[in-house]
Amino acid sequence: MTPSYGWYGDDFTGATDTLATLARRGRSAFLFLRVPEEQHLNGFADLDAVGIAGAARTMSPDEMRAELEPVGAFFRALGVRLLHYKCCSTFDSAPERGNLATAIAVLRGSVQHPGAAILGGQPSLGRYCAFSNLFAAFGRDGVHRLDRHPVMSRHPATPMNEADLRLHFAALGLPGVQGIHWPALGHDGAADEWEALSSTAPAVLFDALEAGHVGAVGRLLREASRGRSLLAVGPSSVAQAFFEERDGIATAPPVPAEGPVLAFVGSLSATTRAQMAAARSYRRIAVDPGILTTSADARTRIAEEAASLLADGRHVMLSTAPDEGDVPLSAAASLPDLSAVLVDDVLKRCPVRRLAVAGGDTSSKIVGHLGYWGLGYYGQIGNGVAVSATRSDDAARDNMVLMLKGGQMGQETLFEDFLEDRAHW
Repeated sequence: MTPSYGWYGDDFTGATDTLATLARRGRSAFLFLRVPEEQHLNGFADLDAVGIAGAARTMSPDEMRAELEPVGAFFRALGVRLLHYKCCSTFDSAPERGNLATAIAVLRGSVQHPGAAILGGQPSLGRYCAFSNLFAAFGRDGVHRLDRHPVMSRHPATPMNEADLRLHFAALGLPGVQGIHWPALGHDGAADEWEALSSTAPAVLFDALEAGHVGAVGRLLREASRGRSLLAVGPSSVAQAFFEERDGIATAPPVPAEGPVLAFVGSLSATTRAQMAAARSYRRIAVDPGILTTSADARTRIAEEAASLLADGRHVMLSTAPDEGDVPLSAAASLPDLSAVLVDDVLKRCPVRRLAVAGGDTSSKIVGHLGYWGLGYYGQIGNGVAVSATRSDDAARDNMVLMLKGGQMGQETLFEDFLEDRAHW
């Protein structure tokens, strides 16, 4: 098996979005939750793309190096032509947390091309890059420059106070990023400009305002990666660019799962809160973050209550998101890990077949804790929200239906839609 495309997702929600993007473009793809063991990799005879989901978005630079060095070695040995570091479509990152410059520095040694490509926009998600400045849509409020975005400019962990991605990368430790702007895309001169810049600049940033720009970048990436393997950084638009669309969906999904749904919400975004308010079919259990992170007895009581409701056929939504404000600082650091412990406990008591998790960091911790080794494509329930079929050596957790969503992603009825048969998505 020699896939042409390999991707690492720096959180699990983003990694599954790329999986869905590839499958919906007619490409066979599979997402591993760590560098795969040989027996798992050998189960796939022919794939166009192989992914690894990780949690580098929350890591320090030293932790990222330890995480990404074996990933790069794996993809180099596999022989992929394009190595994609899949980051959030808003590029939120900080010098000491999820540093994208660190990712480029580590993975650059796993490819042959000296340059790195950065695709700055994903128009299909309302992310637009013009003259290297990133803009993002926000519901009915329109499109905002990133440093004025109602959410991303105030992100609690990685606030984006710079919209020019060249300057953003410089602040992360990668000065000298050069831009190829949208008026040049689609013209013969773009290839010459890429060739010149990629031989001298540490990375080249491409604008993207519309699907045609993404397609033009894709032609450059395919050509550049034919002779030498290449590193690309960006959202799932990198997959949209590299693979031209085909008719049909490559992966046949399994039989739809039945029974109650367990949902866990760790996202604080206004979008997720609106989705929670619309989730009227669920019995909601509010979980106090302070109590969850300090009392094992409280975690046990919550798990027992949730499992009892699920056993009665009720859909259950556990939420650590306060009705207003942020999670207390005293609880924030350990909350994702203990949320994972709580979900694991609930599933041990009542092994349901459908699970939904909201929140990028929360998703990575929970899915990483539940013992899955991989995810296949199942469906796409909303823009930027994928549904996966789990793979696990534990029969009770194999072929579960799993929805992961980032804070800003999905329609208001998302959790209600997840209860419906896939034909309604």
